[in-house]
Amino acid sequence: MRMTAKRKKIRFDIISIFPGMFGGYFGESIIGRGQEKGLLDIRVHDLRKWTEDKRRTVDDKPFGGGPGMVMMVKPFWRAVKALRLVRKSGKREAVSGKNRIILMSAKGKRFTHKDAVRLAKYNRVVLLCGRYEGVDERVAKNIADEEISVGDFVLTGGELPAMVIVDAVSRHIPGVLGKAESLEAESHTEEGVTEYPQYTRPADFSPAKGKHWRVPKVLLSGNHKEIKKWRKDKSKHG
Repeated sequence: MRMTAKRKKIRFDIISIFPGMFGGYFGESIIGRGQEKGLLDIRVHDLRKWTEDKRRTVDDKPFGGGPGMVMMVKPFWRAVKALRLVRKSGKREAVSGKNRIILMSAKGKRFTHKDAVRLAKYNRVVLLCGRYEGVDERVAKNIADEEISVGDFVLTGGELPAMVIVDAVSRHIPGVLGKAESLEAESHTEEGVTEYPQYTRPADFSPAKGKHWRVPKVLLSGNHKEIKKWRKDKSKHG
C-alpha cells in the first residue's frame, strides 16, 4: 500500500485587543485558500479575555511618569498560559511541537525574507500585538522569544505587522501557493535581489494619441535563452 506523505501545516495564534481587524484579510485570496486546504490554522484571540476586572483593563499609567498608557504584562502572561505555551513554573512548554512567540515592536529586529523562511519551519507561531505607548518590557524579556518590526516607522498597533508576518510566512508552506516556481522567482529569495520587471497584454498601450508604452521586444521574441538573460540583467541587486 502506498503511503502519502503528511503535508506541512502551521498554526498562528494572534493575541490582540482588536480581533475583528483580521477576518477580512485572512478570509480572502491565498491566505483564505491556504486555510481551506488545511495548510494554515489561524486563530485570533481577544487579549481582554484574560483580564481580571469588569472593565477588562489591559493598560495602565507608566511607572516614572510620561504620556500615554502602557499595556500590562499580566494579561499577556495569562494568555500564553491559556494557550498552553508555559507551565505553572513559568517554563516554556512546546505542547504542539516547535513554537515561537513574537512581540510586534517598533524597537524589534527588522523583518526580512530570511525571517519568513525561518518562521515557516515552526509548527506554531504566536504573535503578540501591542497598542498605546507600548507594552510592559517584561513581556519582551520574559514571555516573547523575539521582537520584530516591519519597518522604521510607528504604527498605532501590532495588528498590521502581524498580518504582514502571517502572509509572508504562509507563502513558504508547501501547497499554499499555486506553483512552487512562483516562490522561487520572487523578490528577496536571494538576499538583496528584487524580481525583474513584469509585463502583460496589451503589448503596446496608448494612453493618449501619439503616446506608446511598449513591452520590451525581447519578451515577445519567444527566445527563452534571451528572455532569461534579460530577466537576470533586469533583476535589481541592492
